[in-house]
Amino acid sequence: MQVIANMLPWLLLAGFTLFLLFRFPYLYQDVKFMVTHLRIRRKIFQHTQNNYTIVEHFVETAKRQPHKPLLLFEDETFTYQEVDRLSNRAARVLLESGLVKQGDTVTLFAANEPVFAWLWLAVLKLGCSAALLNSNIRSKSLLHCFRCSGAQVLLVARDLQGAVEEVLPELLEQQVTVFFMGSTPATSAMQSFTEKMSHVSSEPIGQDLRSHVNMQSPAVYVYTSGTTGLPKAALLTHIKLWRLTMVLRASGLTSDDVLYISLPLYHTSGLVGFTGGIELGLTVALKKKFSSSQFWDDCRKYNVTVIQYIGEIMRFICNTPKKPNDRSHKVRLAIGNGIRANVWRDFVSRFGNVRILELYGATEANFFFMNYCNKIGAVGRDNFLYRWRYPFTLIKYDVDQGEPLRDSSGLCIPVPKGEPGLLVSEITARAPFLGYARDLQQTEKKKLHDVSKKGDVYFNTGDLMLIDKDGFIYFQDRVGDTFRWKGENVSTNEVADVITQADCISEAAVYGVEVPGNEGRVGMAAVALKDGHAFDCLGVFKHIESFLPTYARPRFIRIQSSLDVTGTFKHVKAKLVKEAFNPSAIKEPLYFLDDKEKRYVPLTTDIVHAVISGSIKI
Repeated sequence: MQVIANMLPWLLLAGFTLFLLFRFPYLYQDVKFMVTHLRIRRKIFQHTQNNYTIVEHFVETAKRQPHKPLLLFEDETFTYQEVDRLSNRAARVLLESGLVKQGDTVTLFAANEPVFAWLWLAVLKLGCSAALLNSNIRSKSLLHCFRCSGAQVLLVARDLQGAVEEVLPELLEQQVTVFFMGSTPATSAMQSFTEKMSHVSSEPIGQDLRSHVNMQSPAVYVYTSGTTGLPKAALLTHIKLWRLTMVLRASGLTSDDVLYISLPLYHTSGLVGFTGGIELGLTVALKKKFSSSQFWDDCRKYNVTVIQYIGEIMRFICNTPKKPNDRSHKVRLAIGNGIRANVWRDFVSRFGNVRILELYGATEANFFFMNYCNKIGAVGRDNFLYRWRYPFTLIKYDVDQGEPLRDSSGLCIPVPKGEPGLLVSEITARAPFLGYARDLQQTEKKKLHDVSKKGDVYFNTGDLMLIDKDGFIYFQDRVGDTFRWKGENVSTNEVADVITQADCISEAAVYGVEVPGNEGRVGMAAVALKDGHAFDCLGVFKHIESFLPTYARPRFIRIQSSLDVTGTFKHVKAKLVKEAFNPSAIKEPLYFLDDKEKRYVPLTTDIVHAVISGSIKI
C-alpha cells in the first residue's frame, strides 16, 4: 500500500498529462513555440539595451570566423572577411565622396548578386539607411520609388544600367548622383563605383559614424505594392529588422546550415534570409534568378540544407521532369509562404523527408504566423498565448463594398470559427505599425479604427483568412486592389494608370483572375476605347512592354463599351473577376497577350484550352 501511496502523485501527474494531451493535442508544440519566441524576445531586448544592430553583429562575426564562406555565388566564394573588407571599401567611397552623411538614405538598384550584400552593409556601416529598389521596375515606377526614399545617391548594378539611362535626365534634374557598379559606364553622367573602390582602403569603418543610430532608426526601406497606387516604401527600423531576422533562429537553423536563397534580396523574405544567415553565422548560397531546372543541381553543388520558397517556386519544382536522383540532396527544411496543400504533398512525396515550414506575414505587418505544427495547408495556429501578446482577430468583410461590416455600435463583427474573415492585428507599443516613407495617406489606409472597442487601432492585412475548429489558420484570398502573380504583388491602380496612357484606351479596370494549375492570379483588364478608335493590338502591347515588368502585364484584355462604377466612382470588379476570360460566357471581344507574336491576339477557345492545359505558359 505504501508503494502505491508513493506512486500516486506520479500516477496522477501522468494521468493529468495524458488528459491534457488528449484534450489539447497541440499543447506541447504551442508551449514549445512560445518558449522559443520568448527566448528570442529576450535576445532582442538585450540587443536593444546595448544598441546592438545587425551590422555590429556582422563585424563581430567576421572577426570571429573570417575564413568561413558567407556567400556562394555561381563559381565564386566570398568569406565573411572578404565581404567585410569589400563593404569597408564601398563605405569609404561613399564617405570620401562627401555625398552621404549620417542619417541619409542611399538607394540600391541591384538583383541577387554579391555586390548587393556589401553595398547594403556599407550603407549601414555609415549610419545610413538603404532603400532597396525592385530590379524589375522601370520608367515611371522607377522614378517614383526613388523619390519615395528621399535619397540623393543611387547605386546601380551592372545589368541595370540601361534601365537607369532611360530616366537619367530626370534624375540629373533632381541633382541625383548615380554610381555604376562597373569599370566603364556608358555615359559620363554615371560614375564608376568599382573603379573608385580599387583606390580606397579596406580598413574597418569607424564605429563612431554609427553613434547616432538607435534601434528606432531606419535601417531599410522595402517597396511593397500595398492595396492601391504605386509601390510604397515600407520602413524597417533596426529593431524590426532584428525581429524579422530572428525568424531563421526560431525555425531551427544553426551555423552549420547552408541556406539557398533564390528569392530577391530587395524583398523582405530574401533580405531576411541573408540577415538571418549573418545572425547565425552560416553560409548562404545565392542564386541570381530562380531556375527550376537548376534548383536541385545547385542544392547538390553547394551542399544546401535549407531552402527559402514562395508557393510558385515549389509548384515549378514539382512540375520539372522526374529524375532518379530527385531524393539525392541534403535539404532538410524549406521555409516560406504561399504553398498550396496539393503542392506540399507532391513536394514531400517526391523529394523526400523535407520539413515544410510555412510562414505568414507582410513587410509592413506588425505580426507574423508560423505553422510550427507542420499542418499541411495551414499558415499558422491560433495559439492563445501568442494572441495574448499580439492581439489579432478575423472580422466580417463585405467584398462588394470593400469594407468591414460593423454592428449597431460601430464596432467590427468577429467571425466564428470555420468562417472566413478579414485578418486584422491590434497596433500596440509591443506590435507597432511603422507605415510608409513619405506617404501618410497610405499609412492611414492600412489602419482600422474602433475594431473591438472604441478608440483601438488595428493593422489591416487585406487578407481573408479562416480558423478551423482545431485552431489552424488558413489563407483564403486577398482583398482590395492588389493581387499576387509570379511571387510579386501587382497593384491594379498602377497597371490601370499605364494602360490608360495607350492611345486607343480611355478607361481601364484591372483585376486578377485564377488560372487552373497556377499560383496566385494573373492580370486581366477590362477597357473602354476612345471614341473612333479600334483596339491597337500591337501598339498596346508595345506600350505595356515599355512600362510594366513581365509579371504585371495583363495577359487578358476585355473590350467593353463602358465600365460599371459604384456611387463613389470605384470600378465594379466582382462580376468581371467571376466571368474571368471565358469566351463562351463573354460576348465582348477578348484578347490574349501572345509572347511569341509580340502583340495581343484575339482570344479563342483553343487558346483558352491551351492556357488551362499548360501547353501555353503564362
